[in-house]
Order: sequence, then structure tokens, then C-alpha cells
Amino acid sequence: MVAIVDYGVGNLMAIQNIIKKVGGNSVIASDPAIIQQAERIILPGVGSFGYCMERLTKQDLIPVLQEEVFGNKKKILGLCVGAQMMTEESEEGGSRGLGWVQAKTIKFDEAKVPILPHMEWTDVRFKNYTSLGRGFEEGGRFYFVHSYHFEFYQARQVLATAHFGYDFACVFQRENIFGVQFHPEKSHRFGMRLFENFLSL
Repeated sequence: MVAIVDYGVGNLMAIQNIIKKVGGNSVIASDPAIIQQAERIILPGVGSFGYCMERLTKQDLIPVLQEEVFGNKKKILGLCVGAQMMTEESEEGGSRGLGWVQAKTIKFDEAKVPILPHMEWTDVRFKNYTSLGRGFEEGGRFYFVHSYHFEFYQARQVLATAHFGYDFACVFQRENIFGVQFHPEKSHRFGMRLFENFLSL
């Protein structure tokens, strides 16, 4: 069972539908007890970094997520802003993040990109083909909507990059913690494959 964290933000039904399509079971959960019972966790996110962190804090979900991710070592996948919140901080409003990965969230360099936000299908290049990268040896295209991206202090945590004006990290892993900058729930067959990979880890 996968718990899709409900803190009032994200494409929850779309995520649940695509997990069902690839043969998985999921529950949309805001109750810490249900999150504790799940085998895996998905942390969605849409909108601004600060608002999402505020909602997650107000719902009092950070303690249970910390315990399940670090205490019980459950695998968790952050989507878009859900993944950004796993970094230490964001330039978007100067908000602090969860600090789960050694990175920060920065705004695209507007002098180097054609327009913001980056809102289009974009090729993703995986650095290795284990874990989330299985089956993407020929590449994959995912749907992005964002003006900020990850900046990692340690390149070894970066699993894949994409290009928008310049290369940027778009998939990461730190042990049982995974994050993607794009929206796999809106990325059709490529998104389905990524969710299949997450469920089979």
C-alpha cells in the first residue's frame, strides 16, 4: 500500500489513478495512523514552496513523515514541489525546507532561459539505470511546470538531469528518499514506468 500524503496540495486523484493502472494500491491520507500503516509514501506538491511547507506544518504531518522516512526507512517519492520541500531551503520566499537532501531550491537563471515557468514536455537523461531509471536507457519525456529547480552540493545524489537553457538536476536519491522535479502523474507511459519502478524498489 502506498500513502499519498494529503495536505491540501497536489494532483491526488491523478496520482492514485496512475498507481492503479500499473497494478499498485494506494490511499490518499492525511491521518498519521494511515501513513504509518503504508509500505511506501508519495509526497505531492503544486504551487509555491512556502505555501506547501505551511500546509504540511499546519496539518502536523512533518513528525510522522520524519519517523517513517528516517526511523522506519520507508521509501518516499516527492513530486515537483513535494520534492523541492525535501531540500534545505528555497529562494522562493526564502522558506526553509525539510532538509532531507543536501541541496537547495533555486530559481532558474532568467538570463539563460527563454521564458518562465518551464512548462513543457522535456527529455530526462538518467545517469544510471537502477532504481527509478530502469527502462529509460533510450530516454524518457516528462511533463514539467516550474520556475525553480534543485541545486545539489553532492552530485552523487543526482540520478537524472534535464535541459532548459542549461542542464539542471531533476531526479535525486538519498538512500530511501527519492524526488522528481516533473509530474509523472501527467507524463503518460513514461510516468507509468517511473511509478512501476518506485513500487518495485
